[in-house]
Amino acid sequence: MTTVVISSDHAGLALRGDLVDHLRRRGYTVDDRGPATPVVTDFPDIAADVAHVVASAGSEARGILICGSGVGVSIAANKVNGIRAALAHDTYSAHQAVEHDRANVLCLGARVIGIALARELCDTFLAAQFMWEEDFVRRVRKIDALERQG
Repeated sequence: MTTVVISSDHAGLALRGDLVDHLRRRGYTVDDRGPATPVVTDFPDIAADVAHVVASAGSEARGILICGSGVGVSIAANKVNGIRAALAHDTYSAHQAVEHDRANVLCLGARVIGIALARELCDTFLAAQFMWEEDFVRRVRKIDALERQG
């Protein structure tokens, strides 16, 4: 089963704790990168940490990042080569990001969604698989080309 790398800033601490427990109950190996306390944490730092782990782990690796809105961690994570981080606050976006865009990091806003929806989004994101259809492969290759251009 997939190893899930997860982290949050201080705003996502409580939600992350719940999701770590939820994912472990579901049978996932969870690499919880912290933080352990509610001390103020800068979201670019936690996003970079998870993004580098996911990018170096290979094509099937998945990460979850949580901040207040989900926007900051999404922007920061997407600066790392090999990362396609998707902000999702609905189940359609959570699975479509993987199926069509080969997203490998799910970004959530702890101040935007509740625990039940966050659990559902994680389950949906982690169950989704990239659809190796010609249109999707072509588009992901174009995304990869943009990344190489800088």
